This record gives sequence, structure tokens and C-alpha cells, in this order.
Amino acid sequence: MCGIVGYIGNKEAQDILTAGLKKLEYRGYDSAGVAVYNGERIQVKKTEGRLAALEGMLERQRLPGKVGVGHTRWATHGKPSDHNAHPHVDNTEKIAVVHNGIIENYLPLKEELTSKGHTFVSDTDTEVIAHLLADLYDGDMVTAVQQAVKRLEGAFALAIVTEYEPDRVIAVRQASPLVVGVGNGEHYVASDIPALLPYTRHVYVLEDGEMAVLTKDNVQLLTTDGTPIRRNVQGVKWDVAQAERGGFDHFMQKEIYEQPQAIRDTLGGRIDENGNVDIRAELTFSDRNVCDIDRVHIVACGTASYAGMVGKGLLEQLVRVPVEWDIASEYRYKGPIFTENTLVIVVSQSGETADTLAALREAQRNGARVLAITNVVGSSIAREADDVLYTWAGPEIAVASTKAYTSQLIAFYLIALHFARVRGALPQEQLRALAVQLRQLPEQAERLLAQAGKLREMARKIARHAHVFYIGRGLDYAVSLEGSLKLKEISYIHSEAYAAGELKHGTLALIEEGTPVIALATQRALFGKTLSNVKEVKARGAYVIGLRTEGNGELDSSVDDLLEIPDVHPLLTPPLSVVLLQLLAYYTAVLRGNDVDKPRNLAKSVTVE
Repeated sequence: MCGIVGYIGNKEAQDILTAGLKKLEYRGYDSAGVAVYNGERIQVKKTEGRLAALEGMLERQRLPGKVGVGHTRWATHGKPSDHNAHPHVDNTEKIAVVHNGIIENYLPLKEELTSKGHTFVSDTDTEVIAHLLADLYDGDMVTAVQQAVKRLEGAFALAIVTEYEPDRVIAVRQASPLVVGVGNGEHYVASDIPALLPYTRHVYVLEDGEMAVLTKDNVQLLTTDGTPIRRNVQGVKWDVAQAERGGFDHFMQKEIYEQPQAIRDTLGGRIDENGNVDIRAELTFSDRNVCDIDRVHIVACGTASYAGMVGKGLLEQLVRVPVEWDIASEYRYKGPIFTENTLVIVVSQSGETADTLAALREAQRNGARVLAITNVVGSSIAREADDVLYTWAGPEIAVASTKAYTSQLIAFYLIALHFARVRGALPQEQLRALAVQLRQLPEQAERLLAQAGKLREMARKIARHAHVFYIGRGLDYAVSLEGSLKLKEISYIHSEAYAAGELKHGTLALIEEGTPVIALATQRALFGKTLSNVKEVKARGAYVIGLRTEGNGELDSSVDDLLEIPDVHPLLTPPLSVVLLQLLAYYTAVLRGNDVDKPRNLAKSVTVE
């Protein structure tokens, strides 16, 4: 997730671009840059670091001109650096491109273009687009863009300026947001509405497969195959604060709703056309290394640790390898046992979590190989790990993690399915079937968001209580831990999650008349036992919300309220179940009047032990 701004008109482009990027810095902040046409050529200024670093450069040397594009980056390909910052240009420096998204097939395109004499200077997928446009350009940039888009695979939003046709800016959307702002003698493009509000409240919202050609006097909308589009201009009625949240009431709510795209992005390019998960290009593991693994340690903190607990279940069931799960703050003090073939998987959204970083170093001191799952390219954990599998959740603003957790789950599915295939742990057709269902998760998660109204009503029944309990078995228990954490983090209600089978070993003493219990029952092999546990709490007066898969009606008569997820393979239920639990926690906190995005006493990235 990155920030894009483009301008064409009669004002100085630099000022509008940097002001717009300030409104979008929440979308990415590891580097920034602008490209401005000065009447003779395109000038590019870009730098690693926050937007302030770019502003300092531009104060010392302004870029005059009335047309340009700007970008603030959240790294996907290539660590944060000056040469990986956007905009990217071709070898003639006559075409400048800014890009949000991931080009899945950039490596074969890069190889093809290199063979034609193109020289690349960055580690990014985006630079391929500039070179591809240069290769395809034959007198009309719109045609070149349309031809290029047919060759790009993945999710992308693009804004392009060129010396060949300096009187227009070209914008393209494919599965990554882009908005066109309409002015008087000037037009704008941005990846989100906040960048436009100081200048216009009249916008076109591009849909997937659409492009816009902006001149200072006109906006032409068309599909990427060239079909003209007629569309009415929309009026924006949000205030600035709402606009930065995309119209949502809180960043946490926005990020919950961004999860389908985060899942889609994290899967992007990692499942081939035959349904095989293949992440070889991202790891230094040989197939022999994968086959030699004799044990796995999963180490993380907080929400990431609960993603790791799901990962433990996936690796044990799919790869058939013994897995230990540990909280990072305890890991190195317990004297972990390593073999020469131990793999340690560390998980951290920020890549800077102090306890997790210390655990990584402890593992490496003992000769273990470390694989990191993180969301931040160039972070400490990413730099120090032996291998990294990045999640593509984009920046998370709310302190309570939502889409980062879901993306971490997806990373574990990819690792487990890849390892299982390489080791021959399960039949290939069984693994492909799981991968096919994995690809369907984004659409299924989108459908779940339609249950928001029902969850709001359930939250009303929970919000007045001082204690809430979550129960589940197997993977449902792991998800219960995360659901309970979300509730306590933002609602300040005391909440606990228990393995449902442990109720009779003490926890039942805590159940009183009306005590809320959220019971997850999505695991088919354990459903009968979970149902018995539900009846135990119900018999003692609990108010029970049941969560099951579609079509399994056995639970219904034993609960007071019901939530359901699609009937997927039991191993794939966690990313769906957690969406509903996040929304339940969110609405409960809102009803209690809490600061949802900044809960008391908590910080986003914990960089102390």
C-alpha cells in the first residue's frame, strides 16, 4: 500500500504533490519522491525516509513545472533506499511512473527487457513498468499503456508522465484504488481522497480495468481496452478526518474492511497456474533443506503469536513435522533445544519487536536457520533473518492489529503448503485443492463483512458486561485467543479464551447467569465435543454466541445468537472466523465510547523488552 498523487494544471506541481503526499503518508512512509516536467524535461527527486526528508531536498532545489506525479512508499520489492524509491524512469528518463500494488510477473518481464538492452537500477517491480512503456511506445502513450497493462499480472494503480506527451497524465487502476479529482483548468489523481480535498470535492472513482487521461482542461475515462466510459462526477461530503479513514469511523474499522485485499495481495504471485504454492524465489531454502527440517520453533508476541499458534497446527497437520510454539519474551530463557536442522519461524508485523528480535538472535547463535514473517521490508528482523516471507498488508494505523494478523495467517498457509509439497507429506491433488480454496478466501471474507449489522446488535448485549469468555477446540481455540485479545485491547472488558475441553477443570466456576460466551465450532472432527461444552455453559445460564460453518445446523438450538462462515476446509476457517470476532470487538468498544484506534496503555510497535 503506497500513496500516489498526480497533477496537471496552471499551478506549481511540486507544492500540490508534496501537500497531497502529506495526506497520504499513512499509506506508506519508508521513502518518497516526485517527478515534475519543467517545460524541457522530467526532473526526479526522491529519497529514503519520511516525507520530511524529501521536503528538505525540495526546499534546497525546487522543481518548477505544472505537471507531475508523486509517491510515498510502503516497500514491497526492494528494501527502503534512494534507488528503490518512486518515481521510476526508463533509461532515457523520459517516462516516469509511480505505482501502488504488486506486479506478480515482473521477473520474466525484467529478463525479457534486459535481453533487449534495458538497464535496471532498482530492486523493484515498478521499474519494469517504465521500461516496458519505453519498449512499447510508438507515438501514442495511451496505446502503449493499454498494451503494457495487458502484459502486467497482479494488482496495480499507476500514474504516468512523459516528456513525449507532457500535456497529459495517464492513470490506471487494476485491483488497487485510484481517484481522479476534477478542477477548473486543472485535474488531479490520487490513491485516496484526502489528497484531493484541499483542491476539489468533485471526483471520479476508477474501477478495476479502467484508466483516465488527464489534461489541464479535460478528463477522459476509458477501459484499458480502449472503450470510452461515461460517468457522472461524484461529490465528496466527508470532512478531512473522515477522508483519511476512507469514510470509515476509525482506522481499525477501515483496516478490518481492507482484509480481503490484504489476503489477495499476500497470496499474489505465490500460487502458480496449476494450483501449486511455490515460494522458492523468495527463500534461499533448497528442496533438500526443506526435507531435512526435523523440528520447527514458532516464536512471536501478542497477536503475531496467535497467528503462530495457527501456524503450528497447519505445519503439524500438513507437513507432519513437530512444532513448538513459544512467546518470544519467554523463548530464550527456557533453554530451547536445537538440532542442526531446526527451523525457527519468527513473526512480527513491524519487524522491530524487541523480544522477537532477541529470540531470532538467540536462535542464530545456536546454529538454527531463521525464517521471518513480517510486513516491513528492510526492518531489523527482515535484515537479520536468514529468509523472509513478506506479508503485503500495507500500513496498519490502529494499534490493535487486524489485517496484519490475517496476512500472517496467509503466510503460514503458503509455507505449510509449499513445505508439504516439497516433502511429499500429502498427495499433490489434496494440496492443490487446498490452494484453490485459499484463493477464494478474499471473496469469502468480503461476504462476511455484510454481517456487520448483526454483530453490532450482539455487541450491545456484550458491552454492559465486565467479563467475557471465548471457547474453542483445535484451530478454533487459537482463533479464540486472538478474538479475546482484540476485545480486551479496545473494549477494556476482561476477556479470556479457553480450550473448550478445559471448562470442567475450573473455568465453569466463572459462568454466571448472563455471562457472555463466544463459542467457535468450525472444526468438523471436534464439533460434537465442542457442542457438549456449549451445552455445559448454557446450562449454567451463559449468553452464548455460536460461530459455525454454513449448513451445520446442529449448533443452532444450543446458542442464543449465531454467526456463520462459509463451509470451507477446516484448516481454512481461521482467516474467516477472525473477521467476525474483530468486528464484534470493534462494535463493543465503540458502544463503550473508547478510543478504538489508540487504546490506553498500548503502543503499535513494542521496541522494548
